[in-house]
Amino acid sequence: MWDRIAGYVAHDDPMVAACNMIALVVASNQPFYPLYVYWTVSDHVWPTFFTFLSTPLFLAVPAVARRYSRTGRALLPIAGIANTMLSAQVFGPASGVEIFLIPCALIAATFFRASERLIAFVLIGAAFLVYVGLHGVYGVPVHIYTAPEYHAFSRLNAMSAGTLCVFVGLIASGLISQISWRT
Repeated sequence: MWDRIAGYVAHDDPMVAACNMIALVVASNQPFYPLYVYWTVSDHVWPTFFTFLSTPLFLAVPAVARRYSRTGRALLPIAGIANTMLSAQVFGPASGVEIFLIPCALIAATFFRASERLIAFVLIGAAFLVYVGLHGVYGVPVHIYTAPEYHAFSRLNAMSAGTLCVFVGLIASGLISQISWRT
């Protein structure tokens, strides 16, 4: 199984391989989000299951990138932006989930070449516009958490987004160049 995953992530272009790895790490962490919310926020975790709607987009990044390198790399921040918008609608901005727009912009800024600058700027701009244009416009969340729960939610999302930024930075710097999928 691990060989198949490694083969799915692999690509001759290191930027594509990096995006593929990030996409699969994000997708593999999504099933744990309800547990994180349960342990740190509230036992009302049913709204977290909406986040699984974006899992197929993250899982599709390597398949798309295999055929269309730029499109596959662009799909990663697009999936992240879409997931953030959905999560802000489901949990409300008080959850702090919009902080995930930062790693989306970081990925867009990092994994496009100078000749692809326009794509990077459009994706970075999209993350910025989603925050500026939609913050506070999402309406009523599907579940209203208490003020202490929202505080815990913000802490969880800040730690998660920060960890994702560090992971992206480690991959971009080459400090993590390959993950061994074998046990």
